[in-house]
Amino acid sequence: LFFVVGTVSCTLFLAVNGLYSASDDVIELTPANFNKEVIQSESLWLVEFYAPWCGHCQRLTPEWKKAATALKGVVKVGAVDADKHQSLGGQYGVRGFPTIKIFGANKNKAEDYQGGRTSDAIVDAALSALRSLVKERLSGRSGGYSSGKQSRESGGGDKKDVIELTDDSFDKNVINSDDVWMVEFYAPWCGHCKNLEPEWAAAATEVKEQTKGKVKLAAVDATVNQMLASRYGIRGFPTIKIFQKGEDPVDYDGGRTRSDIIARALDLFSDNAPPPELLEIISEDVLKSTCDAHQLCIISVLPHILDTGASGRNSYLDVMLKMAEKYKKKMWGWLWTEAGAQSDLESSLGIGGFGYPAMAAINARKMKFALLKGSFSEQGINEFLRELSVGRGSTAPVGGGAFPKIHSVEPWDGKDGELPVEDDIDLSDVDLDDLGKDEL
Repeated sequence: LFFVVGTVSCTLFLAVNGLYSASDDVIELTPANFNKEVIQSESLWLVEFYAPWCGHCQRLTPEWKKAATALKGVVKVGAVDADKHQSLGGQYGVRGFPTIKIFGANKNKAEDYQGGRTSDAIVDAALSALRSLVKERLSGRSGGYSSGKQSRESGGGDKKDVIELTDDSFDKNVINSDDVWMVEFYAPWCGHCKNLEPEWAAAATEVKEQTKGKVKLAAVDATVNQMLASRYGIRGFPTIKIFQKGEDPVDYDGGRTRSDIIARALDLFSDNAPPPELLEIISEDVLKSTCDAHQLCIISVLPHILDTGASGRNSYLDVMLKMAEKYKKKMWGWLWTEAGAQSDLESSLGIGGFGYPAMAAINARKMKFALLKGSFSEQGINEFLRELSVGRGSTAPVGGGAFPKIHSVEPWDGKDGELPVEDDIDLSDVDLDDLGKDEL
């Protein structure tokens, strides 16, 4: 079925290829000329996004041509083969054909044309949009583009966490930094850059928070800072490059949404970040500061040192450290305690006096926890944490709805445990024979 549909489409395309020609007053637009013709233009534009095989588009064609001729020299009329140039159609949210957009004063905010499909209706809508544009100019609201720097500071969205870099400041900030930098090279007139702007700004704030500033998002106006643009071979906009200390910059070729950018930034962060600390619960402060600062805190209750010795305990701690490394991009907190040292905590988590080693994952904001049901091994813990990371697994409320009393204890000294020393009893003065007589 797929093959047959594809064949029919090709046949139709060949039959109707070229709804517009060079002899028409409709200007053919492509990704190669769209920015220059439309986005950088002072003119008002009506742009039709069409597919050659679309029946509605074919019926619109003579009306669109007639409107273009009538508006010649007054309003620009263009057409995009969005079947051939899907990226351009996708950039403007084209979901069906034909879609008509009006590019007025603010070329970054095209309006949908909702009017009739006759040349008269199209011309009326164009003149109405033109009247609005002229009135805005008359009132001093040009609606055009400010300089790149102003645009990034005042144009829609808060860009406070995007760091503006220049030829003079680049090396000092980026090249000598221990942090990871994602740098966007942009041009103020570039439509793709304008579309990226709010996504980049939102991602910058989120990344700054989640990586504690260890991954930075920056921007360079490549039309002003031409030394940098030349140095890094910038040929198109926007170009995003990733800079890490001691390495050559690499191109970012991921998606342009904030979620795509954040995901890549967190990957870079986790690749470069040290594994999280694994802390022994020796006080209330250790527990609360760790669990309050992280989405989840993973707590292990290990057997008493007399049951495992130092080597046994270290093998359990090694498993935890490997898992902390594996899941470090989750930025969870990692804690452990010895069986019996924090009996109230064990009780509140339903561990309470048996089945060591045990593990619980606690969400301190919701005061809910999940217990490891499988083996305390890399495989068992990995399955447990993988389920948690995708929001699965059964949870229960922490007993009492809050952390219980945490006892201050001495940290483990890394040695094998010793049995408590008992008081020696001197039996030299006791007459055992007399004891025996008394019993009789």
